[in-house]
Amino acid sequence: ISGPQGTCSGMSACRSQKSWIESTFTKRECVYFVPVSKELHRCHCGHLARQHGGIGVGQGAQLLDRSQGEGEISEPEEWSVEKNTVEQPTDAYGVLNFQGGSHSYRAKYVRLSHTSQPELVLQLLLREWQMELPKMVISVHGGVQNFRLHPRIKQVVGKGLVRAAASTGAWILTDGLNTGVAKHVGDTLKEHSSQSSRKLCTIGIAPWGVIENREDLIGRDVVAPYQTLLAPLSKLDVLNSMHSHFLLVDDGTVGRHGAEVSLRRELERHVNLQRIHQLLRSDSETMCILPVGIGQGVPVVALILEGGPNVILTMLEYLQESPPVPVVVCEGTGRAADILAHVYKQTEEGGHLPDGVETEVIATIKKTFSLSRSDAAHLFQTLIECMKYKDVISVFSVESEENQDIDVAILRAWLKGTNTSLFDQLALTLAWNRADIAKNHVFGSGQRLLVSSLEQVLLDALAMDRVEFVKLLVENGVSMHRFLTVARLEELYNTPAASNTLFHLVRDVKKRRLSLNYKITLIDVGLVIEHLMGGTFRCTYTRKWFRVLYNDLQGNDPGDLLRPGRKEEEGRVAPVGSTDTEKGRFRYPFSELLVWAVLMKRQKMSLFLWQYGEEAMAKALVACKLCRAMAVAAKTSTVVDDTADELKECSNEFGMLAVDLLEQAYREDETMAMKLLTYELKNWSSSTCLKLAVSSRLRPLVAHTCTQMLLSDMWMGQLNMRKNSWYKVILSILIPPAILFLEFKSKAEMAHIPQTATDHQMFMEDSEHKVLNPLDHIEMVSSDCKKHEPEIHIRPKRLPVTRKFYAFYHAPIVKFWFNTMAYLGFLMLYSYVVLVNVTPLGTPQEWIVVLYISTSAVEKIRVMLLSEAGKISQKVKVWFSDYFNITDSLAIVTFFVGFGLRCGPDANGHFAGRLLYCLNIVFWYVRLLDILAVNQKAGPYVMMIAKMVANMFYIVVIMGLVLVSFGVPRLAILYPEKEPSWTLLRDVVFQPYWMMYGEVYAYEIDGIVVQELCHDGSWLTPFLQAVYLFVQYIIMVNLLIAVFNNVYVNVESMSNLVWKYQRYHFVMAYHEKPVLPPPLISFNHLISLCCYWPRRRKGKQAHGPKLFLSDEDQRKLHDFEERCVQTYFRDKDEQFHSSNEQRIKVTSQRVESMCVQLKDVGSRVGFVKRTLQALDVQIGHLQDLSALTVDTVKALAAQQASGDGHVHQQLALHLSNAKRPDVEPGSDWRSRGPSLGAPLQHSCALSSQIIQVDDPSSVSNPEERTVVASEPGTTWTVSSTGLRWRGQTSHGNADHAGSLPRVYPPPERFHTPSQLSPEQDIQPQSPGAELRTFAG
Repeated sequence: ISGPQGTCSGMSACRSQKSWIESTFTKRECVYFVPVSKELHRCHCGHLARQHGGIGVGQGAQLLDRSQGEGEISEPEEWSVEKNTVEQPTDAYGVLNFQGGSHSYRAKYVRLSHTSQPELVLQLLLREWQMELPKMVISVHGGVQNFRLHPRIKQVVGKGLVRAAASTGAWILTDGLNTGVAKHVGDTLKEHSSQSSRKLCTIGIAPWGVIENREDLIGRDVVAPYQTLLAPLSKLDVLNSMHSHFLLVDDGTVGRHGAEVSLRRELERHVNLQRIHQLLRSDSETMCILPVGIGQGVPVVALILEGGPNVILTMLEYLQESPPVPVVVCEGTGRAADILAHVYKQTEEGGHLPDGVETEVIATIKKTFSLSRSDAAHLFQTLIECMKYKDVISVFSVESEENQDIDVAILRAWLKGTNTSLFDQLALTLAWNRADIAKNHVFGSGQRLLVSSLEQVLLDALAMDRVEFVKLLVENGVSMHRFLTVARLEELYNTPAASNTLFHLVRDVKKRRLSLNYKITLIDVGLVIEHLMGGTFRCTYTRKWFRVLYNDLQGNDPGDLLRPGRKEEEGRVAPVGSTDTEKGRFRYPFSELLVWAVLMKRQKMSLFLWQYGEEAMAKALVACKLCRAMAVAAKTSTVVDDTADELKECSNEFGMLAVDLLEQAYREDETMAMKLLTYELKNWSSSTCLKLAVSSRLRPLVAHTCTQMLLSDMWMGQLNMRKNSWYKVILSILIPPAILFLEFKSKAEMAHIPQTATDHQMFMEDSEHKVLNPLDHIEMVSSDCKKHEPEIHIRPKRLPVTRKFYAFYHAPIVKFWFNTMAYLGFLMLYSYVVLVNVTPLGTPQEWIVVLYISTSAVEKIRVMLLSEAGKISQKVKVWFSDYFNITDSLAIVTFFVGFGLRCGPDANGHFAGRLLYCLNIVFWYVRLLDILAVNQKAGPYVMMIAKMVANMFYIVVIMGLVLVSFGVPRLAILYPEKEPSWTLLRDVVFQPYWMMYGEVYAYEIDGIVVQELCHDGSWLTPFLQAVYLFVQYIIMVNLLIAVFNNVYVNVESMSNLVWKYQRYHFVMAYHEKPVLPPPLISFNHLISLCCYWPRRRKGKQAHGPKLFLSDEDQRKLHDFEERCVQTYFRDKDEQFHSSNEQRIKVTSQRVESMCVQLKDVGSRVGFVKRTLQALDVQIGHLQDLSALTVDTVKALAAQQASGDGHVHQQLALHLSNAKRPDVEPGSDWRSRGPSLGAPLQHSCALSSQIIQVDDPSSVSNPEERTVVASEPGTTWTVSSTGLRWRGQTSHGNADHAGSLPRVYPPPERFHTPSQLSPEQDIQPQSPGAELRTFAG
């Protein structure tokens, strides 16, 4: 917008948008303070008393004071959003500018009430924020708190989510916070969104009260810098910077989630009611552009990642909608998602679970969510309710055998969970641009669609430039012959496109201003095609018969094109059936669609359409020419952009397709490849592929070996000569009987050589009276058929004498040498006339020259009038497009002017006429360059001269400016008293020009000047001359030489290619020339006028040599061409897969996949290592315990053995005492001092004690472990020095000397690094005794 009015209008638009947002959306503020019973300084809304505004704050303070003075207070009244909050115009909307990080992200935001109408919210998104209506909504739910995702799951889910959103144009809805599932979505967008060229719309619907630094967002239509750093002790959350839009839902509370839930669901429901607009389609009755949508609304799919109990409740709400919302559960993400996936897999038909699963699931729920038994059972019932809608639920697992991506799972979930018709599903997959989904889940379902439905989808796919869908529909049986009609083709041309190039071309052709809603007709398209193709190309759409039919169709059925009885030969449109519904179909529909795609600048679509249908080479050449012409038009436009370069690349791509196809056909069959180049293309203005290639300036195709072989055959005509052809031809021209001894080709050998319409008609008339040679029919069959047929050896029939003379003089090589000899004779006579003083009335030599030039002028006029162009003006324009035609016209005109002066009575006129002769002969000598261009060596040099002359134009202009800038002051200084005359112009240029060649006029520099020179200022001229010579001679001349050198190098590198390309023009020129040269050419003119003119008026006129094939031969040629196209793409596909780039790409993908798998394996190995380490520690503890137990048992056994020995000693002592006289028999031995009873009792009690071993980690001394016996006050200490027994008496702790013997440690096989070493022993700890060594 420019100008004061534009600025004002822009400002008013901004103000209107600003006022609309403020008047539409509101915020909520708590205005009545209701304290919390446990925190009287805090309101129920979450604000502190000092942060709270409105009424009731004083009451809260009084309650607070009263609570401090009294122990109890009365219960405050109940707080609610409706009673305690009020709505006010929103004060926070604009653009968020996230601070921090290497890249600054921006997002639009608005603060709005939780009771906002979803219609207004959608209007805000679409109208104010300029978002496109989505073709799908992916609502992501999961855990609010941070959780960890497995790297592989995160990568697969992230890439699939981005691919689903990018391919379908979906909106991704999250809670927008930088925690939990929204954080993972943001990380996914940051990592994978760069792979998508489409901007992803991610909407965060977050509660206003839980946002950190929300005060920074307050402002009306501002760019608010937002800091994403979180305070250390804050309970709030920050927004995620990877979201593109934020809806900050406000219910007047602070620090509470849930305000956004209802608004989010209402928005999803309202978006689901909207229809997806496919495109803008024209109404045939009202001639207006109307939006057309799909019968189904915008689909909504819920995606579950991890989550808590609330996620399960949310899922149930989705499933209980009408219709249910499909839900995709990502298995392996944790908590709720894993429980849902497990229950989904265990649920049988009818919603029942196997025995024992219920208890297991309830226990899992109780453990996972830390719920009570009753709450876990209630949540389990919620799961069972969800499983009633199992058909709407889909579980995505990375480890699934289906190996599908999550984007496929999301799209399949909606198709599986809805009851839409097959047509709506196909239309929706088209809107998503997911041909893979349509192929596998729409066409793969086994159901059949109506033909009309498929045709409607095909029309939408073409208009939306969905190549994969067009290919899918064609492969599934949609007939292009039935589909394409004039009305549909015209509708495609009027489809809104990203580029309006066609509209500008139509405006340029019609040369008048068009309205924006102008409807382009096929007649306008025909004018554009003729303008772009140039030359003599005539489009079918502009022919008179098509105009009549088109005007008739305006009131008839759009499917009809030709009325019954029309001739099929009139153009590209022909009836294919006898019924009314099958009339008027295009004969070659893929060709018509290819032209449409090229003019609409849809390169991928045009490349696809090129693969199908007939005339593949012709279509590639036409597309090449159209793109090249459009590139030239774009380059000459005032708009500076890359359109010209893009169109040039498209042209080169189609040109390479044509060359590659010719190469493939040439490898298959040389003869059939030559026929492809020259057979008549009735679909393309009766032209040929070779002629289209030349008009497209496709040098590689013209220089191809196949083309050059064909040109060589055409150059020789019916003469069969390979060596020394030039002298044989010259000898036969000079001595006509020598023609009888020349060798000629048979008619079978001439089958692939094009001919003129006259020759073809003559041969057809001869064939009506003669029986054709069987070899003629054999040559019309391709090489594949000839391999299976037996060889027929028939002696070729010899040509009659008259046919030999006819074939000889009609050969282009003969015409060339005949005309060259005649031209050289003409130049010699002309030179004689110019050099010799002739009489005023002229000599015979002069009259021969006059007759030669006169007949040449008549021939030029004949060629121009009989050219292929329609109008006289177009004929003249095409004829003068050739450089030599311009020079010939100047030469002829100037010659006749001179001849007229020569015929006058004035002597001065005679001299002037002779002077014109002298100048005119220059043109005729320059004309020899055209003859030299035929030679392979001299031809490139002629091209170099032409390019040098063209490239030096701008440099010569600059040199002229330098010359004049020196010549004017020089002449003014040296000759200040010059009189005004036209000689001043000559004097200004004359001497400075010759100075460039070395004539510096030294007498002026040395001061030896003539008297006319001005002596006062003449000393300046040497300095001016020095500067002039430096600039002109050193800089400009060397620059010109450098340009010439560049031209030489470029042409020299491609001299062979240039000569082969120019060779076509020479062959075609002499192929169409009359037999006799000037001045004998008059006889050819008379014969053509008398004999051939009536025959041409009866027959169909055709210009240039062509190969006229029958319908059967043309069908075989088209089949051969289609086989070549299939072979070409098969070889190209194999070459692509075997190329180094593709191998590297596949290898990198495999390496990336292996890296992910290795990371997974590494994490698992780490987990196993940690588990093994824990097990190793536990096993070490068990081994310690077992070793201590063994040691203790051995110690006990040794103690018992020691006790038995002591008993034996006591018995022996008793027996010995019994023999003693002082001991009475029968006395009790237990009552005596060290007796046998105590050791026995102690041994028996100790053997039955339970041993308890202290934890080694709890012992302060790592070399000491304590064994606690069950007997109170008794402990055993195991150390590196031995096993010690500590006894505790009533008087305190005391170490008693045990009678346990020395024992050895356990066997070495039980030892671990944490155990005792084999060298350690067990020793008792006693104050005065050591354990004795025990062996046994």
